[in-house]
Amino acid sequence: MFDNARLLLRLWWRPAAAMSEILDRGSLLFACVAALIASLLLHLTSFYTPLLVLAAVYVPATLLVASLIGRLGGVRTVFARDYSPLLTCTAMAWAAVVVALALPARVVPLPALVGLAGLACLYFAVLMFFAVRTVLGATNGVAAATVALSWIPLAGVVVFRQPLAFILSWAASPFFLLFVFYYLGSELSSLGSGLRSRQNFRRMLEASAINPHDAGAQYQLGLIYQQRRQYAEAIARFQKAVAIDPRETEAHFQLGRIAREQGRLNDALAHFQTVLDQDDKHSQNEILREIGGLYVAARQYEHARRELAAYAERRPYDPEGLFYFGQALEGLQRAEEAREMYARAVEAARTAPPFRRRETARWSRLAQKQARKLRD
Repeated sequence: MFDNARLLLRLWWRPAAAMSEILDRGSLLFACVAALIASLLLHLTSFYTPLLVLAAVYVPATLLVASLIGRLGGVRTVFARDYSPLLTCTAMAWAAVVVALALPARVVPLPALVGLAGLACLYFAVLMFFAVRTVLGATNGVAAATVALSWIPLAGVVVFRQPLAFILSWAASPFFLLFVFYYLGSELSSLGSGLRSRQNFRRMLEASAINPHDAGAQYQLGLIYQQRRQYAEAIARFQKAVAIDPRETEAHFQLGRIAREQGRLNDALAHFQTVLDQDDKHSQNEILREIGGLYVAARQYEHARRELAAYAERRPYDPEGLFYFGQALEGLQRAEEAREMYARAVEAARTAPPFRRRETARWSRLAQKQARKLRD
């Protein structure tokens, strides 16, 4: 309990780190109780209404928007995996906002309450940005767009507040709750499995990481932090993995990808060269694609062309590699060949297996955009 209270307070000054810790050690029960207590501070007639709206409207809408914008997978899969983790973080965010602004709301004059309410909404949106990014592993752009669009269903709540208030009053009655628990107890308990499974897996990895010779556990923990966009922690874990076992090729590969994303091209090249020395066909030859993309970013287009030509021979239907190849050719002023490569990238994305089309759609859009520029 005290650990969860500390995490709630930590949302005030380190929201990104706090959301990560809530995901690892937070309690859904504590988060819901904290949200209820915080709602009591607002002196609402139905203090349970904010939590019910968050659980029944806002969190499902956020998951739906994120799965559509970020192409995170099937909605049912995303809901089963991420509903309880996101509800936990959302309820904690609501509690943190209300607790922080409850006292000022008592002392400020009435005209200032409107500005205070706007500040509270903005603060909640910031916390939800970190929640979406941490729980779903979304990029900054996807997280921001998700938070911006997830308010739309709440407008419907305002419009239909009278019938919804009647429904929520029934939903909060003891008899209805007993009925739901009796008939739907197993289904409701499964909603919390997403959070429990994440936390159990994390605890298992932390236990394994105590072993100073287990590079694999350090690597897996690094992947968790990388998925949450906590790159400093991810880098530390990957570096521990390679310190334990210098031939932990995948850790070098991920260090290179992070360094490339952060613009540290020399560091990225050093890690990628290590991967290439250990296994030149690593990750289904994707090491060649990553090196080629790095050279494109560095505008060393001839080096990029050589690497990507070799990659295209081994993986001729990868739209990401074909897109980078098109960029390299465009940088070498070989416009006709670049257009052909962009067309191949679009076709490769279009004919990809159904389970990969969400992932490959991005490269199709980028290739079409670059091809249009070359035609203009």
